[in-house]
Amino acid sequence: MTEIKPKKHYEILDGLRGVAAIIVVAFHIFEAFAGGNRFVQIINHGYLAVDFFFLLSGFVVAYAYDDRWGQLTQWEFYKRRLIRLQPMVIMGMIIGAAFYYFQASDILFPQIATMPVWKLILVMFIGFTLIPLTPSTEIRGWGEMHPLNGPAWSLFFEYIANILYALIFRRFSKKVMGIFVLLFAGMLINYTVFGPKGDVIGGWSLNLEQLNVGFTRLLYPFFAGVLLSRLGKLIHIKGAFWVCSLFITIILCVPRIGDENSLWMNGIYESVCIILLFPLIVSIGAGGEIKNPFSLKICKVLGDISYPIYITHYPLIYWFTVWVVDNKVSMENGYLQGIGVLLASIVLAYLCLKLYDEPVRRWLQNKFQKRKVSL
Repeated sequence: MTEIKPKKHYEILDGLRGVAAIIVVAFHIFEAFAGGNRFVQIINHGYLAVDFFFLLSGFVVAYAYDDRWGQLTQWEFYKRRLIRLQPMVIMGMIIGAAFYYFQASDILFPQIATMPVWKLILVMFIGFTLIPLTPSTEIRGWGEMHPLNGPAWSLFFEYIANILYALIFRRFSKKVMGIFVLLFAGMLINYTVFGPKGDVIGGWSLNLEQLNVGFTRLLYPFFAGVLLSRLGKLIHIKGAFWVCSLFITIILCVPRIGDENSLWMNGIYESVCIILLFPLIVSIGAGGEIKNPFSLKICKVLGDISYPIYITHYPLIYWFTVWVVDNKVSMENGYLQGIGVLLASIVLAYLCLKLYDEPVRRWLQNKFQKRKVSL
């Protein structure tokens, strides 16, 4: 059995994923003070980080696997993706269950106080599988498909993208892939510019409206990432990591464009970001080189905690949001606690990475992977 040799690792892309993940946490912290008003939310476009993650994922998956299907079965591909992603999905659900009863609120989550433990445990085990719950069966009241850990919705779609890639899209030529990517871009523009909200917020509920949002957010960036990897059109500039970090930070922090009477303006902004600017950032990041040891270490740390912080921070956000809403805490009076939540999320992610995720993945790789593939 031939060993599959590892490929070059894109440290800058790892670092950018970490930058975006930390911004997501900050976005959710500020969201607690926004009262559900997307027009006043600080770090207003932080949710676009998910679309950036999808594009990064498509790029990396295609880079790692496109030329290896002669040595790799579909089941081996699925095993590798499960080993990479699933352990932290399980940990995120466990943390969500552990914090659940601390999130009881007469205003936000009144049903938590009377929720039987057996139902919490059942939902936790269902969450381990990423099987989505319908709005009528979830146990929080926000209609989430994964009510213990809301951001797991994007992993649900990530798995769908990986299955579509392995079954169908990996077989397409660059020309055919390009046609599909253009069609998916059209879907995205139609929803953001001509749709009812002027943004891509959503995807976390199991109903037709939210599934439409989820697939719209998934299909273009993921398969645009695949196409970008195949085209190999990388951009080489000095200081690529710092330039791209600044670029992605600005994009995610830009205030809402337009108001309730001009939703299309924000839709155009988000379409440009997802369709043009995110591929540009990935192209620069993949084409850059890090020669400074400090920058390399920063990218390594950010890359290591990027996935753990994304998939474990939200139980803390539920708790923080309940505290803010129940006590009518203003941003001026709650920002220090918000900083504490951000720091706690980083520490929690690092502990999960070192004490759980890395050891579990090593064990699973030794037991179930017969060939080494660089991810």
